[in-house]
Parts: sequence; structure tokens; C-alpha cells
Amino acid sequence: MRIKFPRLKSLLLMGSAATLACATVAHADQPTAQHSIAFDQYSFLVDGQRVYLWSGEFHPYRLPSPELWRDIFQKMKAAGFNTTSIYFSWGYHSPREGEYDFSGIRDMDRVLDEAQKAGIYVIARPGPYINAEVDSGGFPLWLTQKPVKNRSPDPDYLKLGDEWLTRIDRIIARHQLSDGRGSVVAYQIENEYYNGDDKGRDYIQHLRDKAKADGITVPLVGNHNDTFVSGKGAMDVTGWDYYPQGFDCSHPEHWNPAPDMAAHRHAGQPLFTAEFQGGAFDPWGGPGYAQCAKLINDRFANVFYKENIAAGATAQNFYMLYGGTSWGWQPIPQNYTSYDYGAAITEARQFEPKYFEDKRIGYLVTGLPALLKTDDLKPRAPDNPRLVEVARINPETGTQFHLLRHGDTTSSTVESTHIALSLKEGAFPRIPQQPGTAIRIDGRESKLLVADGKIGAATLVYSTSEMMTQASIGARDVGVLYGRAGSDGETALAFKAKPQVKVLEGQATSTWSRGILRINYQHHGLLRLLIEGGERPLLLLIGENSATDRIWRQETAQGPVLLLGSHLLRSARVDGETLALTGDGDADNHAELLAGHARSVTWNGAPVSPAPTASGTLAFDLPVPKPVTLPVLDHWTSREDQPEAGAAFDDRAWQQADLNVSSSITKPGSLPVLFADDYGFHTGNTWYRGHFSGKAGSVPSGIKLHVKSGGEAGAFSVWLNGHFLGSVTRNETGSFSFPANLVVAGDNVVSVLTVNMGHEEDYNSTGENRTARGIIAAVPLGAGADAIRWRLQGAVTGQDKLRGPYNLGGLHGEREGWPTSPDSAGWTATSLPADTTAPGIRWYRSDVTLDLPQGQDTSLSLAIKDPPGRHYRALIFVNGWQMGHYIADMGPQSRFPIPSTVLNGHGVNRIAIAVWKTDDTPGSLGVVSLVDEGSVTAPDFTAPGLAR
Repeated sequence: MRIKFPRLKSLLLMGSAATLACATVAHADQPTAQHSIAFDQYSFLVDGQRVYLWSGEFHPYRLPSPELWRDIFQKMKAAGFNTTSIYFSWGYHSPREGEYDFSGIRDMDRVLDEAQKAGIYVIARPGPYINAEVDSGGFPLWLTQKPVKNRSPDPDYLKLGDEWLTRIDRIIARHQLSDGRGSVVAYQIENEYYNGDDKGRDYIQHLRDKAKADGITVPLVGNHNDTFVSGKGAMDVTGWDYYPQGFDCSHPEHWNPAPDMAAHRHAGQPLFTAEFQGGAFDPWGGPGYAQCAKLINDRFANVFYKENIAAGATAQNFYMLYGGTSWGWQPIPQNYTSYDYGAAITEARQFEPKYFEDKRIGYLVTGLPALLKTDDLKPRAPDNPRLVEVARINPETGTQFHLLRHGDTTSSTVESTHIALSLKEGAFPRIPQQPGTAIRIDGRESKLLVADGKIGAATLVYSTSEMMTQASIGARDVGVLYGRAGSDGETALAFKAKPQVKVLEGQATSTWSRGILRINYQHHGLLRLLIEGGERPLLLLIGENSATDRIWRQETAQGPVLLLGSHLLRSARVDGETLALTGDGDADNHAELLAGHARSVTWNGAPVSPAPTASGTLAFDLPVPKPVTLPVLDHWTSREDQPEAGAAFDDRAWQQADLNVSSSITKPGSLPVLFADDYGFHTGNTWYRGHFSGKAGSVPSGIKLHVKSGGEAGAFSVWLNGHFLGSVTRNETGSFSFPANLVVAGDNVVSVLTVNMGHEEDYNSTGENRTARGIIAAVPLGAGADAIRWRLQGAVTGQDKLRGPYNLGGLHGEREGWPTSPDSAGWTATSLPADTTAPGIRWYRSDVTLDLPQGQDTSLSLAIKDPPGRHYRALIFVNGWQMGHYIADMGPQSRFPIPSTVLNGHGVNRIAIAVWKTDDTPGSLGVVSLVDEGSVTAPDFTAPGLAR
């Protein structure tokens, strides 16, 4: 299918790969031109040019720092990603029915602007349902009070969903690539929706019609796993949603077989893995995200992503590329604050080894046009029967791509083999040809080899090294190849006459026979070869895998540039005769540049003095980061915070529990209904106070409580007239006796502190988001059901307009603004680790001054270290932002990355921690410290001209 629009001339097309290079953002009052966006059985096309959508998932609601959105997009682009997939969370923008907020951290115009500035296409995913391990699957929390059938053609649901879509579609539409105003290249209808019956098709067709009515003109795509390929509700391009490795991070050594996605191709459409595994989520009590990073590691990317390429995929989106933080009360009950996901870019914005594997593959797929139009090619089997070969061929250029891997993709054995190729230059029955050498395939590794291809103007016959990138830079061509350290490599090139081969660095041998130059070597460090005598000089850089980690490519209006060295190359721009580079520097300050016509070079705005090298590169030194000295957090004050537990607390302004019916799918165990959501309390802690008379003959002897927190990380605590009766953790029910000596003749109060750990996602459209939270049943013991009269108080919706509806719960200190209040009355000096035995709520605060080095991007975490045997829960606030929920005896998270724009790196910061101690054993809050997760020299994202 082809969707056509007039061509926008300002789109920069590098070769036959479309590269978005928009220096400015078009606004509503500016004239616009339009792009054509099309697709066929091979790939997506932009303005007639084939484009490989190499995409990573990013959620702006998990990084509440608009200044850092560009950081993530630039890191994506630097790794070869040209596309991002973005969920838009309805609940994040709608604190109340009919209210929508797209300001500040919720400015979705800005996030789309930043993607465009970084040269990143966007696949927009507005729901209404997004799943995403976010509270209620992204549905607004007020929807828990609506007895509608979600994700269905229920008119009441569609009316509410359409209200959201009208607002978010208005934003998406003005950023469409097709309209020339932005970089949105596709729009996803719903999410992981597999109901293909008549009602399901009516629902999806409604959403299709709504998108079109709202001005969406880019292709409509889905991740519906073949459900909506044809008929009512069919997508323009259907996509596959697949997590083949699963989510058992406790056993990262266990692998599942790599799938063959070729079976999911559809006529007239490119093969699109709309949501393919890029990591894994971790539950409360799990092994931690470091283990998830091992489960979905660089070897996983090497095998599984290349397997998709060999199946013919030309659009792949990986969930997640940057996971971020489910700050505030955004997580679902099963997940804790961190959403690191074991992704290529960590929660603290650092690089996992997988980032560099993604980059090696990404540079190939986005920089080698021949890969974008291929058909199946049947190869001869390799001479090692434990290995298999899958091949593809470009029907126009004849370029071949050969994937070599274990027949059992879970195998960890090291194998060697030879392959046979039939090429334009002849038949090669045994490759590599050099006696005593072979192609090595390590355990859980694959190789994607190129034959009958091009490196600039040079003809690549074949190589047993993998290609990372190739380019024409200035007067010569450059190719970057790589392989496992210590493995053999053989590269053959065709020339009309014998060329000259100069080994500039490293060791290699070469032979010349019948028009073919064959080069043999082992992958050690970075081998540099200059080959002259062809149409243009050819510089080959052949490295072991790790040597390519610090090779970066960026596009400019005058052609590509390569940088050898630096922690990161963010951007390259030609300004007159100056090549302006921006990037990050670490302790290794050496860098070399391969560029075209620049006479001078700047790095982050400062001039550098490059010197020519024997390789024809320009070498220069980068600034190195200054040491980071962090203060010890040893000035703490604390304050008790549970007035609601006391008999004298005035709760007359609280909500009276007077409902006898509920919109929840949970059946009340007693009346009146005590579900927190029914009274408008949707996040965090909710307090209940039940009053009963102490007159003889009607006094309860105790109470039996059923409380739903959600998941296994819930808890509740009970007091009688200010006296602690006990807590229940990791369970939902408990009975509590009322000691006679605590009951008074007049008014008595039983106080119950509960917590909402998030609402379920409504994945199966059964109303799971309306599962009750709070007290399900409160049954007095030894008295009538109406012996206790209840009031309740939770989070005040709209209290924190800056941070939004998920930041605060219903603790007294939250309602009173203690995380940011300058008032010190009632706070007393204390030290950590705290040794109190008193159960209940106590706050700890410390004001800390930071003086981080200027010109550096320093990522910090807040860490809690406990002596063993402590039983408490903690909410961590930094400058008013709730950035962590910690459970001492459950874990696993004890380190909480804090975005550098939430922290004040050059001034005073308020750290406030609300501790809920669930028993009377010794010990409360442990030692709290700041941890340096990484510091590099970097451009200032908040400087004029670098951020809006």
C-alpha cells in the first residue's frame, strides 16, 4: 500500500537511506511542505527512498525532565537508531475527568520537537490503553469510578476515550512527517489488542476512523500479532509484538530459541517487529535489573535482532531502549520504582554493553541501502553441521547477506566453519580461503556477513568480518569491519588492477589473484589498512568488537563524519568552514576525526587543534571530566507523622463513608463501601478512622479487616485510640483484638493506614483497573455490623499541579507539604541509621548543597543501606519529587537514580524520606548516601540555543 503526499525538498537523503536532518522546528505560523510516506513488501519509503526503521522505545512520563529528553534522543541517534516509539499515557495528562494538562513535564509538543531536532522519526502510540507496566495501563485514575467496558465498542467508554484522543491527536497531527511539520512517521492503533471478533473489529475500526478524523495522515500500524491484517479494522501495516526470552531475570543464563519471524510476513507490507524484546521488567522481591541486563544482553541482541534481519525485517522497535523511572505512584502493583528494564541505556542514562551491539547492527541497517530490498536466497550448508546459514539477496544490486549461527540458538559452544558462495566474481567453494583459518561462531553469537556489496566505490566480494558501516568521506572511502577478539578474518575486494596495500596499524597479509585482493588478519585492537589503486583510496578499519565501541558516525549536510574516540558523539554540523561537534568525554581523551571539508573543528563550542595522522585522520585531545566529590548526608532532622492514629485527631473534614454501591468489580465484604477509589483517593496511602461507642453492651471486642493493596508488596497497620495493634504485610487479611484497658467509655477510634500499590492493567478488558483498593471488609467482632462508623482521607487530587496526579499520596506530611516546606518547627536533629522501635510514620529530612563540576553531565543516585533485619517502607522525595519507594525487607531496589534536572547540582537540595515502620522491632531508616553513577564532560542541555 502507498500513501502519497508531495515531496519536502529539505529532507536530507544520504544515499538511499533517509536521514532526518531538520535544524529547526516548523511552527503553526510557518509555511509547510509535505513528505510522501509509503511502504511495500520490502520496507517503508520516505520520499521514494527506502528507510530501515531501527527504533527504540522511550516514555517521556518516565523521565520528568524535558531538558534530558534530547539527551536520550541524541544517545539513540548516536547508536544508529533513526526512530523512537513513544507511548502517550492518558492518565499522566488527566488528573480529573475533563481536565488535560500538556504543560511542563507533560509538554508533548516539546518531546516531539526534541525527537525531530535529534533527527529521530517517531512511531506515536496514544492508546487509549498502553499497558506499559504503568498504573491502570495508562487509563486515568478517575476511570476507576466509571463502570464502563474498557477496550471495547461500549459507547460510554468510546466517548471518554475519544475525548483523550482528540487532545493527544491534535498534538501528534501537528508533528507528522507527512505534513512537513515534524517527524512522526507512523501512528499505532491501540496496543496489544488481539480480539478479532465482531466487537473487537468494531472497536479498532472506530479508533482508525477517529485517527483519520483527527487529521492523522501517516500510516496506521499495530502490534496486534496478525489479528488485523485484513477486513474491518485492518492496519495499513501490521506489526508483531514478541518477547521470546521471557522475564525470568533470576535465571539469566537460560535462553529460549530465537524465533523465525519470516512466517509473519504479509503481502504488500514490510516485516515490522513493532514491539520486540529489548529488556525485561523485574518484580518486587526480584533479582534486580542488573540480572535483567544479563538476561537480555549484548549476545541476545546479536542473535535475536540479526535473526529478524535474516527473516527480512526492515522495521524493528525494541522495548525498552531507555526504560527510566516509574516515579511517584506510577508503577503497577507488581513493579517497583525503577523501570531500568535491563535496557541498552540504563535508568541513570549510562551505557550497557548492549548499547554498543545495537550500534554495530544499527549502523549497518541504516547505512547500507542494499539491505532494504532483499529476497530469500538458498545457500549451501556450512561444513559444520552444528551451524546453519540463512541468506538474502538484493534483486537489483545482487548484494548478498549471510547469517551464520548455531542450529540451536541457545547453544554455548564455540564452533568453526567454512561456507561456499556463488558471487559475481565467481564461485568460492571454501571461505575463508586462507589455509588454517575458519569462521568462528562463539556460543550465543551470530554473524551477518556481506558479499557482492560496496564500500563506497570499492567492490566488496566478501568478508568474514561483519560490516559496521561504510561511507565516502572527502576524497576517499571508509569501511569499518569487526569480529570477536582473536578470531580469524578474511576480506576480499575486486580491483581492475593490482592495488597498493599499506598496513598503517596492526598486522595483516594480502594476496592478489585474478582481480581479487584477499586480506587475512586476526581481530585485535583496530587494524588500519590503506588500499590505493581503485577508483578512490579505501581506508579499512577492522577492529575487535570492543574497538568499535568508540567509533561514532554522524551525518552533516556535506556528508558523513566518523569519530574514533570519545564517550559519545552527539551531533555534527557544518557551519561555514567549521565542523561543530558536540559530545561527551571521559578519562580517555584521545580522538580522531574523519571528515570532508572542514578547516576548523569545535567540540562543545570550544575550538580544538587537530593534527594529521598517518591514517589520514585528524587527531585531537578532548577535555576530561573533573573529579566529583559528593557530600556525606549526615545532617538529618526527623518528625513523627501519624496524628491520624490518635483519638483526639479531628477528622470531621474527612470524607464520610456512606456509599452502599460501588463501580468496582470487587464485591464489598461489608457495608458501607470503603473502597478508596470510590471516594476519589487513587494514589499512595489512605487513612481510615472508624468511630465506635464505649458504652457497655455494644463495644466490639476487635475487628477483622480485609485490605487490598495490590500485589505482594502491600501492607496495612492498625491502631486503637493511638495504641499500635499490629500490621499485616504480604497478605490481605488480619484480625485485631481491642484490649479492654484501651477502650474508653466515650468515643473510640480504630485507625487503619493502607497503601495503594497501583491499579491493575485492564489487559483482558475485564475491568481489572477497577479492582478495589483500601478496605474491602471491616467486620466488628462481637458487635453489630454498624457498630463502627468510618471516615477516610487519602491523596488530594490536584494538590501538586507541577508534578501531576501520581506524585503524592495521602500521608499527613504529604498533605501538609513537608517534602518542600521550609518550616522546621517540630523537627529535631537525628542521626542515621535510626534506632527507633516505634511503629508508624516518621519523616527524615536533610538539606544538602551540591557543587558539581561545570560542563559535566553527572548522574547521581540516592542509596539506602540497612543493617539486616529491618522492617520498614520508605517514600523518597528529592526537591518535592517522589523518586523512590523502598521496602527494606523485600527489595530489590536500594539505589534510586535522580535525574540531574530534578537535582540542583549547584545549590541546595531537600531530601525528605517518609518511613512507615510496620512493627516494633529495633531500627528504622538506614544510612542514606549519594552515589556517582557516571560523570562525563558534556554540552549543557539547559544552555541558550541547546534547549527550548
